[in-house]
Amino acid sequence: MATDFLFDGPEDARITLLLAHGAGAPMDSPWMANAAALLAARGLRVARFEFGYMASRRTEAGSKPPPRAEKVMPEFIAAVDDLGPTNGPLIIGGKSMGGRVASMVADPLFAAKRIAGLVCLGYPFHPPAKPDQLRTKHLIELQAPALIVQGTRDPFGTPEEVATYGLPPTIEVKFLEDGDHDLKPRKAVSGFSAADHMKTMVETIEAWAGRIAP
Repeated sequence: MATDFLFDGPEDARITLLLAHGAGAPMDSPWMANAAALLAARGLRVARFEFGYMASRRTEAGSKPPPRAEKVMPEFIAAVDDLGPTNGPLIIGGKSMGGRVASMVADPLFAAKRIAGLVCLGYPFHPPAKPDQLRTKHLIELQAPALIVQGTRDPFGTPEEVATYGLPPTIEVKFLEDGDHDLKPRKAVSGFSAADHMKTMVETIEAWAGRIAP
């Protein structure tokens, strides 16, 4: 079955981002839609898609729980295939689980020169309150250039925890002060708004993409 995409940004953009959603919200969630619109406003082309379990919620089949990340890896590769050639370099990634799955398929695609890098927005380094159940083994050996944008208050991985993981220099991590798993800060605590952090996220992605795909 062919992948359905939502597109934002100019068709002739120099860089295209293929983004998957998180475990519990679809590709057209307010967060995903806002991120795509902000990235498009910076001249990037954004393609969003859904894994099958999420797409089924739009049909009579109804709600299905998220499968293990390993189960949907082929779906991410199929999305790359179905997207086809892009005007310029392709970067894959996504929100939370979507970014994790992208990170699990990134290296073979990078080795084949099909992608330029990887973007993870709120990476789920471990389940909340279970810091010993790490999802980092494949990251330690990651060859593809990667950017992780993470809130300092994210229960899936704090700066103090991430500092102990031994991530390679291929992975850049941008921490946003007091941001939660959606990168949203408490303005009274941090002095930043959710809009501030989304703007920083987009500017960081744009600058990083310009470095890895000049």
